[in-house]
Amino acid sequence: MTYSGVVKVGGPADVHELTDLMISKVAVGPMDNNAYLLRCRATGEQLLIDAAAEPDTLLRLIGDDSIASVVTTHRHGDHWQALAEVVAATGARTYAGRHDAEGIPVPTDVLVDDEDTIRVGRVELTARHLVGHTPGSIALVYDDPHGHPHVFTGDCLFPGGVGNTHDDPKAFTDLLNGVEEKLFGRLPDETWVYPGHGKDTTLGDERPKLPEWRERGW
Repeated sequence: MTYSGVVKVGGPADVHELTDLMISKVAVGPMDNNAYLLRCRATGEQLLIDAAAEPDTLLRLIGDDSIASVVTTHRHGDHWQALAEVVAATGARTYAGRHDAEGIPVPTDVLVDDEDTIRVGRVELTARHLVGHTPGSIALVYDDPHGHPHVFTGDCLFPGGVGNTHDDPKAFTDLLNGVEEKLFGRLPDETWVYPGHGKDTTLGDERPKLPEWRERGW
């Protein structure tokens, strides 16, 4: 079946099958968060992005093969409510942005900086540090050698705008500048965007709206 990226709490995962990587997207409550399970097709190793909530749902998605690692995109509580339970059940290594780790109550094994590489089997993800939504948010870029890039943006980029900066003009400017430089400035229009909540998008769909976002200030 064709991947749509449309999921709902209590519903099944949607699976994006790439040549080297399988991406399973699931929605969990109560804040309609997205969690993403990445599986290297060559080795079977798995990585979870954002153990947001509903540990039982996430552990069913993970299955008997377990996970080697779990990445938390940022410190906000709705993105780590299930982290302790998932780590306890799987023994996974934990990753988070260096400047957000102190706000995550589960210890971070690996502090992530801009341009660091995180591996899942033979697949490499590149971290992009983005300031504004939180001090240490990270996006993860998979530059698919067989196609276009894929980027997991946490709460830094959504269809229709950047993440919430709580009416702080400097935070908004920092976040938009970072997204423009490190995502739109380096990746092509075909890049698929997987956000922390809601539907997916592409950089090409959002790129024409950047001047509008800057003018409106959110």
